[in-house]
Amino acid sequence: MIHLLPIARIVSRPWSKAHLRILYFHGIEKPFIDQFQKHLDHFSQFFRWISLSEAVRARGDLPVLKAVCATIGPRSQEASYMPAFLVGAGYAEALAATHAIPYYRISHQEGHILAGLWSAKELAANKFLAVHLSGGTTEIVLVERQLTKMTLRVLGGTTDISAGQMVDRIGVYLGLPFPAGPYLEELARRGRGRMVALAAAVDGANISFSGPETQARRLVEAGIAPEQIAAAVEECIAESVARMIAAACQNTGITDVLLVGGVTANAYLKETLPARVAKEIRLFYPDPRLSPDNAVGCAYWAWRSPDD
Repeated sequence: MIHLLPIARIVSRPWSKAHLRILYFHGIEKPFIDQFQKHLDHFSQFFRWISLSEAVRARGDLPVLKAVCATIGPRSQEASYMPAFLVGAGYAEALAATHAIPYYRISHQEGHILAGLWSAKELAANKFLAVHLSGGTTEIVLVERQLTKMTLRVLGGTTDISAGQMVDRIGVYLGLPFPAGPYLEELARRGRGRMVALAAAVDGANISFSGPETQARRLVEAGIAPEQIAAAVEECIAESVARMIAAACQNTGITDVLLVGGVTANAYLKETLPARVAKEIRLFYPDPRLSPDNAVGCAYWAWRSPDD
């Protein structure tokens, strides 16, 4: 059996903890340093496990590696960069080199889409729309896939903050833990019948969440019940995403839409979105456990790509 062992990124060499000091001198913000440290710790453990002695491997405790795939940046664009990806990148390249196996590079966004495709197997079209909703991204893209290549073209998305940022900002303003997604969703369930309104700011396939965020903050300051505001945030996101999908489908004539990213695991969004869009639009979701996943997408791409 071939095991799919996802890794996350690639540069010319693995990085050590000593390199963290260098990142500070280059002005990298502390949240990124924290991400870097977590990736470093996790990949160090993984690399030690995968590099165990041949005696352990001979007992059948370790799989035989066939290929490695890593995400190399947030998006498939030249200038798309985040420091947290450097750790997995280095380990991935080293692992591929030491095992003499193929090494594949994809973007973080492609990883989300591939994880969705692996989970939502009924989506067979080679051309479809993908909605990427996460803590840092709100976009709708046109996806064209081939055996060894996938191209993405952005059709629309947020012009300011993402859906995930709106959830986290209002959630924290309401006193919820960060990241606030699951906590705001639970709170919103208690405010459905008494929901207040937040305006959906949508222009074609483009969305603005900064205005609704400001409006939600004012509702908090006015003493509106937290559960009502939480429900309004979910309703605003669902309506905004529905209008964005409708515009992109109308502009392209494509009616298959895959929704990926952590925000798409929200039950209210999933339950209410079908009724908000035209009947001919088919919505596909990954398993909720894979909505925020990226590593499965890496493994899936390495598995389906032919050997070099």
